[in-house]
Amino acid sequence: MELAETYACVPSTERGRGILISGDPKSDTILYTNGRSVVILDLNNPLNVSIYGEHAYPATVARYSPNGEWIASGDVSGMVRIWGAHNDHVLKKEFKVLAGRIDDLQWSADGMRIVASGDGKGKSLVRAFMWDSGSNVGEFDGHSRRVLSCAIKPTRPFRIVTCGEDFLVNFYEGPPFKFKLSSREHSNFVNCVRFAPDGNKFITVSSDKKGIIYDGKTYF
Repeated sequence: MELAETYACVPSTERGRGILISGDPKSDTILYTNGRSVVILDLNNPLNVSIYGEHAYPATVARYSPNGEWIASGDVSGMVRIWGAHNDHVLKKEFKVLAGRIDDLQWSADGMRIVASGDGKGKSLVRAFMWDSGSNVGEFDGHSRRVLSCAIKPTRPFRIVTCGEDFLVNFYEGPPFKFKLSSREHSNFVNCVRFAPDGNKFITVSSDKKGIIYDGKTYF
């Protein structure tokens, strides 16, 4: 008996948490995490797989930069690593972003900023920073519990929307980003927020079994 083919592992699962999968804007590859590894999988050829395993703790999320050249990945320790999407996956930068687990992160459309959200363990629950220097680009007040998801408006003027376990959807204008207002239309954990590609609308989905579509400019 001979081994014919070896396929990559599937995304790891955890009770009560969604699976975050992201795609490359320049190719047909996707990213997901399993344990301390980030898996890069070619949808056209599932045998074409690359593994990034340099996180010291279990990885939770990975996202391609808008130009497809870099990948930002976060883990349960609050660390974000930015590394090359091709060849040897050379590490570019590493930042301690949150005090606890990173639940979501997003790049801005110009590839200059990253926003991350998660468990701050009594400290900041959301942080936006320049990808090359790590310097902060705003203050994110308004949440009292873990922030499960974040999104950056893909068109200018940039806006950030966050949501989490306090049932809130918060809006921030900038940069530098500052709190604008909150929405409490959901009656349970708000698990995910995403903008439409043109930035005109965004949607939030919650454990209350509702999805709510908002205007991307007025937030209503």
